[in-house]
Amino acid sequence: MFEKIQKVREKVLKSVRSLSDEQLNEIPEEGKWSVAQVLEHLYLMEMNTVDGILETLSKDGYNPTEEKPIHQMLDRTVKRVAPDDLTPSGKFQTLEELERKLNRSREALLQSIEGVSEEDLENKSFIHRRYGLLSIRQWVLLVGYHEERHLKQIEEIKEAISNKVN
Repeated sequence: MFEKIQKVREKVLKSVRSLSDEQLNEIPEEGKWSVAQVLEHLYLMEMNTVDGILETLSKDGYNPTEEKPIHQMLDRTVKRVAPDDLTPSGKFQTLEELERKLNRSREALLQSIEGVSEEDLENKSFIHRRYGLLSIRQWVLLVGYHEERHLKQIEEIKEAISNKVN
């Protein structure tokens, strides 16, 4: 489970490491996010997931649910609007700052399920605003799909800012 989400994270970081801090923070067009904002959004989403996991694990009992089609998140033809608590600040951030945040959120995610039984991962669930009730295991997988979706967005932003220069 973690191997897949870790590979996606590595692809995200590899994709942005060649950018200057100015390029990271450049907004490709009005109403769009910069690469830095996308990275901050990934951090916010992962920390939000950790909060949900910890709260869910603190409760007794199970609330099992069926598997949801979370892979659909990869379809970028379906536009999504981030909720306020997952909307990036828009302040200038360096790659170093953003990598620190992403490392912190990933470490928090790993710690949140360290030692958690398969039974708890499968049978303890909490609400996702689009998919409804997701098991903790599906939430962890969703982090990877979410980052993969935004990796495509990062590539689009890089192309747009490159085209602005040329």
